[in-house]
Amino acid sequence: MIRNALAAATRPALANARTATTLSAGFPKVAQRLPTKYGGVYTVTLIPGDGIGQEITDSVKEIFEYVNAPIEWEQYNVSGVSSAGEDLFKQALESLRRNRVGLKGILFTPISQSGHISWNVAMRQQLDIYASVVLCKSLPGFPTRHNNVDFAIIRENTEGEYSGLEHQSYPGVVESLKVSTRAKAERISRFAFDFALKNNRKNVTCVHKANIMKLGDGLFLNTFRSVAEEYKSQGITANDMIVDNTSMQLVARPGQFDVMVMPNLYGAIVSNIGAALVGGPGIVPGCNIGRDYALFEPGCRHVAQDIMGTNKANPAAMILSATMMLRHLGLDNIANNIASSTFNVINAGKVRTADMGGSATTSEFTSEVIKNLQ
Repeated sequence: MIRNALAAATRPALANARTATTLSAGFPKVAQRLPTKYGGVYTVTLIPGDGIGQEITDSVKEIFEYVNAPIEWEQYNVSGVSSAGEDLFKQALESLRRNRVGLKGILFTPISQSGHISWNVAMRQQLDIYASVVLCKSLPGFPTRHNNVDFAIIRENTEGEYSGLEHQSYPGVVESLKVSTRAKAERISRFAFDFALKNNRKNVTCVHKANIMKLGDGLFLNTFRSVAEEYKSQGITANDMIVDNTSMQLVARPGQFDVMVMPNLYGAIVSNIGAALVGGPGIVPGCNIGRDYALFEPGCRHVAQDIMGTNKANPAAMILSATMMLRHLGLDNIANNIASSTFNVINAGKVRTADMGGSATTSEFTSEVIKNLQ
């Protein structure tokens, strides 16, 4: 069942423009009605994550409590800092299977070979949450080098280099397998074109490296081109671009991009570039969508351990991601109120966290958002 999950926010000053969470993207809604409790309260799995996760999810909880949002949290304080939290991670995964929707911070993934696999990736793979959506848009109250950024990054979430299939075939020789399938390339391509249709966007760009990986990325590109033919009659144009040129074009002329679709690893890189273009990871919302589950998290996946516990983190990305979740649940009025207030605080420029050149704390930013609620 398809629903316009991310309806347009009602901001009078920008009534005819898309704001960072104004996507009516028709994301696949969960197959069955979400679990509800007394009075239609939705049960949502909450995983604050590592680093600043606890602080920025506390901001969401405080705002939701103020507006009396009909959300009941099932909170799991999973940490990826050590493998000791694996049992709690499994419990959180079962909660997501049960509730079908969640709000999540970023879980730390160790680099060392002895460390556990990424639980962020495991969650997406096990629940087949295949489409990552990251929204990058210039905000009037926070000018950056480019003022015309407005694109969405659609990232395949479940295969590619993130398949996690590695082995040492000989001492000093490691083979890492990049898995690419036509079925998943077609699925994410259709998602991107449907996204463009439902959000009044006109062009979809496929990002690839098919000039070198002629089979793997070649399959992704050729599948994309095949799907693109089906959307020509609906006014959606398509083009493709090699990933290294894409990186250069993003920092030189970002206004040329509208919707971008790409395999997993390129999505991780491009999402960080996109965030830098509009002001950093603190203001870029995102979500992960599958056929049966939806998981909302900041679009730029940073743990930010360096400022953990200092009350300096910018909670805007998490707040805006939470408004996307509210729209997914059909709670558009509450979502629009919170999103509009968050944008108003950013655009006023009076209360800014350190990443935006100010000195406000996480708590002060949150209080200002609450103050601006209608």
